[in-house]
Formats: sequence, structure tokens, C-alpha cells
Amino acid sequence: MSLYDEGHTIAGWTGFGIATVGGAVMGLGVCTASLPVVGGGSGVVAVSVLVTWFLHLSGWGKPPGVRPRGEWGMWVRDVRAREGHPGCVSCRLAGRGRRASGVVPAESIPLSTIE
Repeated sequence: MSLYDEGHTIAGWTGFGIATVGGAVMGLGVCTASLPVVGGGSGVVAVSVLVTWFLHLSGWGKPPGVRPRGEWGMWVRDVRAREGHPGCVSCRLAGRGRRASGVVPAESIPLSTIE
């Protein structure tokens, strides 16, 4: 079993469900040649992105990477969400988890494993 438990969260499954409905509405719009229905389905998909983002920021999504086995459950809320997850694009877009200095000097980043 992998140590990565990606996507097994309330945020992930809720976003998937809403996006599936939006995709079905867009498909219906394509089959009926109705541009307003395709646009409505696209709007539902956009709403799914926002709902998933909101749920992730409120603690119902988990950070990327390896987590302890005790945090694998779908109904386990992430208490560290307020500080932001390191390496998480969603948290960075919300202004969470940024470094205090802001910029990392180029000299401190190794270019290869040999250096």
C-alpha cells in the first residue's frame, strides 16, 4: 500500500461529484446543440473548482505528499489548514504558507545532488 493518500477527502469527492454533473450537462448541451446548456455546464464545472478550493482551505482537503496513517481517513479534518500546506498551490493562491523572507537566494539552491 502506498503512503500517498491523494484525493480521499471530502473536498476531493465533493468537487468530483459536482464536476461530473457539470460534465454531463455540457454533454447534454453538445448532443442537443444548445450553447446555453453547454455554458451552464461550464459554469457548474467552475463552481466545482471553487467549492473544492473552499473545502480544502477549511480543512476538508489534505496536503500533497506522505501523511501518517492516522490522517488517511476521509472524515479526518486537517487542523493545519489555517497555516497553509507547504508546496500546495491551493494554499498559495489563498495567501497561506508563504515564506517570511519571500525570496530564496539562487546560491542556496543546489543544481544537482553532487553539489
